[in-house]
Amino acid sequence: MKPILDELEQRRAGARLGGGEKRIAAQHTRGKLTARERLELLLDTGSFEEFDTFVQHRCTDFGMDKAEKIPGDGVVTGWGTVNGRKVFVFAKDFTVFGGSLSEAHAAKITKIQDLALKTRAPIIGLFDAGGARIQEGVAALGGYGEVFRRNVLASGVIPQISVIMGPCAGGDVYSPAMTDFIFMVRDTSYMFVTGPEVVKTVTNESVTAEELGGAKVHTTKSSVADGAFENDVECLLQMRRLIDFLPACNQSGVPVWPSFDDGERLDPSLDTLVPEHPNKPYDMKELISKVADEGDFFEIQQGFAGNILTGFGRVEGRTVGFVANQPMVLAGVLDADASRKAARFVRFCDAFEIPIVTFVDVPGFLPGTAQEYGGLIKHGAKLLFAYAQATVPLVTVITRKAFGGAYDVMASKHIGGDVNYAWPTAQIAVMGAKGAVEIIFRADIDDPEKIAARTREYEQRFLSPFVAAERGYIDEVITPRSTRKRIARALAMLASKKVEAPLKKHDNLPL
Repeated sequence: MKPILDELEQRRAGARLGGGEKRIAAQHTRGKLTARERLELLLDTGSFEEFDTFVQHRCTDFGMDKAEKIPGDGVVTGWGTVNGRKVFVFAKDFTVFGGSLSEAHAAKITKIQDLALKTRAPIIGLFDAGGARIQEGVAALGGYGEVFRRNVLASGVIPQISVIMGPCAGGDVYSPAMTDFIFMVRDTSYMFVTGPEVVKTVTNESVTAEELGGAKVHTTKSSVADGAFENDVECLLQMRRLIDFLPACNQSGVPVWPSFDDGERLDPSLDTLVPEHPNKPYDMKELISKVADEGDFFEIQQGFAGNILTGFGRVEGRTVGFVANQPMVLAGVLDADASRKAARFVRFCDAFEIPIVTFVDVPGFLPGTAQEYGGLIKHGAKLLFAYAQATVPLVTVITRKAFGGAYDVMASKHIGGDVNYAWPTAQIAVMGAKGAVEIIFRADIDDPEKIAARTREYEQRFLSPFVAAERGYIDEVITPRSTRKRIARALAMLASKKVEAPLKKHDNLPL
């Protein structure tokens, strides 16, 4: 028995070594951890159960039959726990064939994907690879297809998280693109369909890997990535934090964590959050942090479309999705990017039964040719569609402006908001007083005194939240200091909400 056990241990030691000491050292020199080191940080100590440790490729073309066969074939797969909750994981190992995907490599990943779906648990993929293994040709491409199909099957059923921790190119990028969240590491990770060399050959455009698909590009310009972190360690610790907010699947309900924050807490500082001057900005993050348990807010897509905020927090220990206009950026106006960003977040929350709290201070949609040519109508419709389709509890608080169509879009009562509050500072109208008066009383445009008097009249008559409250469009005008208490009570009341939607195969989201 002992010789067999010794052989087993030797084989395991060889597998753990991956591509060998030299390649591990090279990985560390680049400022990156190895696949196994990453899993040790991500998962609870001692919880990792590895699958397919000894799997090897079967390719014999282009000298692969003579090449060294390394157990694991460039990816480490298995399951473990994060703060006691089950997650499935795969981590591409750049020290073995550059982490390239082979038929056997893909089979390891699909096995984990299938188990995650069967057991209804989240799956996290750590990417650090050079794309498909060219020597295997169409077999590698077929492997990609198998992974992609499972990404789609799992979408909306279990949370899927992709963490880009090195190169991610070619076919490798499409699996992360179909997952719920993508996070990157600054300066060491990049994503692109075709690399700088191909770009140079085809288009004669000279560009570096960082300029083409680095973390800064994908978090601020393309919106492909939902966030970026300074190094591997910070990134993986933040993934542990994110998992704590997410349900195991679409039917498990949100996780509940002990909270030391009183749900009835009043915050007098909120009474002075909104400035007296209607055009003066304020930080909506302050409101979110004062409503969320212990001020804990995990922001999604922080670097993109800063005029709207999205992210997760907790109220009385239960996960809540926050969507909020940000007056500090573009006065909180809705544009194409902000609409897309918020729509995707709302749809994620709805898919996984996460209640949504919306804070509204929106002067309307951003005008201009750039927006219209960029498809503002369709992108704005995405956010409208997402809110109108949502069946999770929707609690809305209008803090200041809610003008025009943007009032309707931001989870108004008319499109399905369950509990809609307004602060006394709220202004709800088709448009701002100045613009409205100049249109309605165009004949008096040359008389400043008359215009000023009409503006004051309009403000009193139409901008007051009590006009909407009189019609039942606002359920209650509340004091700002009581916002957390009101939201907590509304969410508790809505916990048993059930909505029966008409039978259909799927909707036709305005893509």
